[in-house]
Amino acid sequence: MPTFADFRSDTVTQPTPAMRDAMARAPVGDDVFGEDPTIIELEQEGARLLGKEAALFLPSGTMANQVSVNLWTRPGDEVLLHEGCHVFRFETGGLAMLSGVQARTLPGIGGVVPISLLDSEVRPTFDAYPRTSLVVLENTNNWEGGAVLGPTYIDSVGEWAHGHGLKVHLDGARLMNAAVALGVECADFTRHVDSVTLCLSKGLGAPVGTLLATTRDSVAAARRVRKRFGGGMRQAGILAAAGLLALRDGPRALADDHRRARRLHDLIAATAGMKAQFPASNMVIVSLQSRTVEDTVSILRERGILVLGFGPGRIRFVTHRDLTDADIDRAAATLNEVFLNS
Repeated sequence: MPTFADFRSDTVTQPTPAMRDAMARAPVGDDVFGEDPTIIELEQEGARLLGKEAALFLPSGTMANQVSVNLWTRPGDEVLLHEGCHVFRFETGGLAMLSGVQARTLPGIGGVVPISLLDSEVRPTFDAYPRTSLVVLENTNNWEGGAVLGPTYIDSVGEWAHGHGLKVHLDGARLMNAAVALGVECADFTRHVDSVTLCLSKGLGAPVGTLLATTRDSVAAARRVRKRFGGGMRQAGILAAAGLLALRDGPRALADDHRRARRLHDLIAATAGMKAQFPASNMVIVSLQSRTVEDTVSILRERGILVLGFGPGRIRFVTHRDLTDADIDRAAATLNEVFLNS
């Protein structure tokens, strides 16, 4: 049985020994009553990091996104978003099921929908039309291979949206990757958005959890929606303790993740039968020409390399702190061998 190098996602990271120790020692209370001191500390630290008045700890990024959509919309509304956004593509129809809204998906290279296109899709006031109420952005954009949206673009979308009476939610599941890639702070992306999420259990390495940050009043409303969606937790400070270390220690590893992704790209870019997209952060999307996705994923697994199929003709590699330079070299060599023999 081979030893696996797991490139499927940065969600597979294991909690560090320090996290496990902090979880064992965390002071806890009932968070539904607002009495868990470790969660309170995490929420306060997260709000400062994200440049918002307050934050709320939730079990997952999907729940955090869906709570945010529910905050800013009412049933029958329409949401504008990039066609690859996680909230549309990977959240099991939650927009329609949980908030009763419909998605108007729009194209854009690297997750960037031109403001002129957004502007053309705002519905005029008419009884036959849904009400456009929200714009959703994603940073980094998963479907676009970890593409980074810069602060200037996000600011311009926010200013435009607020001028039209729309709200803006930033799905910042990998926002820290974007900040590290550009050498800026997370708060630099959030000046003109109404809500933002940050996932603690991807590259930052915590086992569970996402922060949702917005105004104090909106966090109070989000807490109620979280409860309605089943996300009220009790002594969850055990989880928040790992989240605090994810915020404090996790960002230092991300630059290495990005470096390894670039190295992987460079090693496989010349391999016959493949085309690799240059990574903006910690993802490498490989387009296949001479093998199917299913065959490639299966053969790589047999040789100890785990990857995901990522749409027609594409596989995805995601680097994270539990992978080494040796794993990068091994993955590239294995791909080269597989395609040389195809």
